[in-house]
Amino acid sequence: MLILCTNDDGYFATGLGVLAEAARSAGEVRIVAPDREQSATSHSLTMHHPLRAHRVNDFTQRVDGTPTDCVALALGALLDQKPDVVLSGVNHGANMGEDVLYSGTVAGAMEATILGIPAIAFSYTGRDPEAIVKIRPLLERLITQLLSQPEFPPETLLNINIPPVETEVRGVRVTRLARRVYTGSLTRAHDPSGREYFWIGGGASEWKADEDSDFHAVKNGYISVTPLHLDLTNYKLLSGMREWGLTHE
Repeated sequence: MLILCTNDDGYFATGLGVLAEAARSAGEVRIVAPDREQSATSHSLTMHHPLRAHRVNDFTQRVDGTPTDCVALALGALLDQKPDVVLSGVNHGANMGEDVLYSGTVAGAMEATILGIPAIAFSYTGRDPEAIVKIRPLLERLITQLLSQPEFPPETLLNINIPPVETEVRGVRVTRLARRVYTGSLTRAHDPSGREYFWIGGGASEWKADEDSDFHAVKNGYISVTPLHLDLTNYKLLSGMREWGLTHE
């Protein structure tokens, strides 16, 4: 089995190294990852300047682009054969609720899914990135269990969030996305020259998390596994909207 690993924290990140080591228990591993931090790049593609890939070693290549770029280049040009599965992460920080819409980690897995390759995104919810080393045995078990399934769900990626190492893991729960509301995440200020600038990030957040949600699972010591589908259509609303009488006139 050929396994492609990528991430959004950069090819040098601890989480990616741990993921690749864990994945080697299941198959041959290749790494194609960004050459720098690419968090919150979502599913962006680089289209306005050429991309360059550089070989780090026999197993790793770094790309001056986004996680989506990395997967697209790996499958289209850099690998001799298509991988059987793409693993993205391990991200330093949670990717739950609406955060999956911004996450470069999830986007790497999503690009693989679009291209027809099964994919899994991994995130560690603790604060210390070096602590990810301690979850390697857990990752090995998860990867082995997931890749042994007889059929991977089509047009679906799996988004996995792992509790902090100081938390006793109580098990695994299959979950849905929680809801997260941010407040005060936009800072408006002036630089020393008096010019106005804006800074996105920080602020406070509040979770709306039912018992079957990813946030509730992680908060209570469980690994959350959330299947994410590529089709964003609101099917419940389709029939009602057809009664709106929309017209081009």
